[in-house]
Amino acid sequence: MAAKSRPVLVLAVPGDADARSLVLVAPLTSQIREMRGEVNLGKPRWLPKPSAVNVQGLASFDRRNLSRRMGALTKTEMGLVKDALRNLLDL
Repeated sequence: MAAKSRPVLVLAVPGDADARSLVLVAPLTSQIREMRGEVNLGKPRWLPKPSAVNVQGLASFDRRNLSRRMGALTKTEMGLVKDALRNLLDL
């Protein structure tokens, strides 16, 4: 993993009953390719460039590695992320 901080979309936060204390995230990228596994967000007001959620880049890590909340997706954008995950995972 890169040493510098990167924006991510937090998809799942562990609860007390979970086996591990890991958050599940999808990275945000400004390298928009308009391909399967990407959800184009346009230019969110809390990011410096047009960006996309890369659902192919799912990762998990200790929640203490999250540094700060930058913003939130709309319900419509989250719906598109969910659709992209279902499509990618053939659910």
